[in-house]
Amino acid sequence: MNYWLVKSEPYKYSWDQFIKDKRTCWDGVRNYQARNNLKEMKKGDLVFWYHSNEGKEIVGIAKVVKEFYQDPTTTDANWVVVDLSPFKKLKNTVTLEQIKSDKRLSEIALVKQGRLSVSKLKAIEFDAILELAESKK
Repeated sequence: MNYWLVKSEPYKYSWDQFIKDKRTCWDGVRNYQARNNLKEMKKGDLVFWYHSNEGKEIVGIAKVVKEFYQDPTTTDANWVVVDLSPFKKLKNTVTLEQIKSDKRLSEIALVKQGRLSVSKLKAIEFDAILELAESKK
């Protein structure tokens, strides 16, 4: 299994809307590195859902339910999407501030490449974030 983080601006598409929809395609990615990450995602992989700009926090976990296919928002074959469904809301959100202050997470793309909208996490990083979500702030 692989682990990922996707970023969404909550005013465009929030975790709460995702819960209501029960499934979404992760469209509109126009960065090659993020696109390559989408292509690596496998059915069953777990994905942290990060609210960017407003909140700046991880709020939940999604699951990949369909591997990459052509992005329906463009005719350009270079761009792909995956389908995600909600898996679990975090007990406590994990803020960017918490992530930046945790040495175990100093190398993740959210810290090193803040604009990357789809990034891969190591299992140990995923587990560290889960640990932070279980603890009180």
